[in-house]
Amino acid sequence: MNAGFDVVALGEAMIEFNEARATDSRTWLQGFGGDTSNAAIAAARLGARTAYVTRVGNDAFGRRLLALWRDEGVATDGVAVDDDAPTGVYFVSHGPQGHEFSYLRAGSAASRMTPASLPRDLLAATRVLHLSAISQAISASACDACFAAIDVARTAGARVAYDTNLRLRLWPLARARSVIFETLRVADWALPGLDDALHLFGNDDPMRIVDACHAFGCRVVVLKLGPDGCIVSDGETRTRIDGVRVQSVDATGAGDCFDGAFLARMVHGDDPHRAARYANSAAALSTIGYGAVAPLPRAVDVERFIAG
Repeated sequence: MNAGFDVVALGEAMIEFNEARATDSRTWLQGFGGDTSNAAIAAARLGARTAYVTRVGNDAFGRRLLALWRDEGVATDGVAVDDDAPTGVYFVSHGPQGHEFSYLRAGSAASRMTPASLPRDLLAATRVLHLSAISQAISASACDACFAAIDVARTAGARVAYDTNLRLRLWPLARARSVIFETLRVADWALPGLDDALHLFGNDDPMRIVDACHAFGCRVVVLKLGPDGCIVSDGETRTRIDGVRVQSVDATGAGDCFDGAFLARMVHGDDPHRAARYANSAAALSTIGYGAVAPLPRAVDVERFIAG
């Protein structure tokens, strides 16, 4: 396959407003979010050739997202501008239980993706297609688009990387399980998080969760354990990688950063275990600043952190 891109990601990007406290008052810092968009930017900052597939509104927020991707070196050939639907927005607040999300995304431009709207030439020109359960949960037509994109990419010889990112505000668990399990059957690399997997697989044994993903047919499984690191399995060798301790202030995009870093290293020739160690460090670094995108590290930052 003559791939023009290392990673093409598909999903919904949104404008983020992240709560910051100054003495007794609160302000909102405008940033950017959306799990697969974050992953694409993380991969680009770490040296991968990336592109994004989505729809944005013909509004100021949509234009800001387009400018962001161009500034970050993420190709926008697969981004459509919708005159009749807005760009999604979400808010992140912080409290004793961690961060809490509030969304204004119903009827967003991205939710209007369909199989017919997909940029098929672009999807056929990548080494890896990355998507998540959120990409599928935002609407039935977007879910159909995800499966159509998988078909196009796999037919062209690409690998499919899938994050089971579960948002029960978007769909009921029974439907989520059905769609996610069907997607795992056509995914090459599974990137679940432990919290999501507890709901999906109904048990809290990380090794059984990894086994379940392999049973669906995934060659590589990386179970993200948050601050406790990850477990990576290639079907033959299984490695537990401990968490990296940093002065964390906001873990909003850490899992997305992990995904992007893992994909960037895999397309550059690392084996899954080495790629996961690198991604583990990159994800830790992404938590030392506020927001989903601004703290995403660059390759020199990760290399210096690993070395030191």
